[in-house]
Amino acid sequence: MTPLQTIVKLSHEFGSLDYVKGGGGNTSVKDAGTLWVKPSGTTLGGLTEATFVAMNRAKINALYAVKTPPVAAAREELVKNMMAAAVENDAGRPSVEAPLHNVFDATYVVHTHPCAVNGLTCAKDGESACKRLFPDALWVDYIDPGYTLCMEVRKRIDAYRTAHGHQPALLVLKNHGIFIAADTADEIRALYGRVMDTLRMVYKSAGISQALEIDNAPANPAIESQITALFGVDAAFTASCGLFADAPGPLTPDHLVYAKAFPFTGPLTAAAVSQYKAERGYAPKVVVAGGRVYGIGTSQKNADLALDLAQDGALVLKLTAAFGGVEYMTDAAREFIENWEVESYRQRQAG
Repeated sequence: MTPLQTIVKLSHEFGSLDYVKGGGGNTSVKDAGTLWVKPSGTTLGGLTEATFVAMNRAKINALYAVKTPPVAAAREELVKNMMAAAVENDAGRPSVEAPLHNVFDATYVVHTHPCAVNGLTCAKDGESACKRLFPDALWVDYIDPGYTLCMEVRKRIDAYRTAHGHQPALLVLKNHGIFIAADTADEIRALYGRVMDTLRMVYKSAGISQALEIDNAPANPAIESQITALFGVDAAFTASCGLFADAPGPLTPDHLVYAKAFPFTGPLTAAAVSQYKAERGYAPKVVVAGGRVYGIGTSQKNADLALDLAQDGALVLKLTAAFGGVEYMTDAAREFIENWEVESYRQRQAG
């Protein structure tokens, strides 16, 4: 099996709902000259050899030395253009995390956002628990994704190498997820297995189920019609389920992209909808009404993803109780994601 075939297989294995939702996560494989990385907005489970973006590693390396503008939007635009120049095939826009994948010496990198892991990364005591449970891991506090994250993590990886004589195989990012890097597929599987098994035992010891409790409430066509009428094209399609304890705040970039930070929980009135839009600057993706939770969207896929990520966030919220309770993203971090063109592109790709 070739390395590219191997990363396709790993992508499918770690593209399951236990590890990612929607277009979340990314994978890569590299040799001395080329980095093959997942395209932005695509699913891990749908990747093939032909769909990986081939990138010139020498051109990616040039990113690390460039003096970028201090303004975030200008900086990310410059980096996006430089990344585009490094692409050597027509497989699409590379994952925004491509420069970070390139930092790792390891052949294979698999980045995912499992609920089990984010119960740790989104918790108040996440860092101390991570150091206790995974002493070989590199923990990094929340940093805006993209070039800023890459450059800071690159420094941390260099410092880790100086201290330990090698790069970390586990990189755990606060309010984000986990990167696992290794030279073989079996090592990737073993490392993920250790992380997931360890966290499973922690939740079991704490008496916290890794299943989300959802009320078995019947569908209500009248409420659904009311939501569609109030939210218009933003609710052209809906998906719903019974009530669960939704997360009323920003947990990770993926939750912001697909389900927004805050569900609409007000009365189903034009005034309440107008107030929400005025306060947030956009329509919600999740509506709680009539004893059910609704994902809404301009396509059925959008609506389904909104509900999926709302459920995912609710489970993360529940699991954080094992590590001191939830710690949401800051307003500044949330606003960066909400206004970031890269994430808007990823949402459009999700359809």
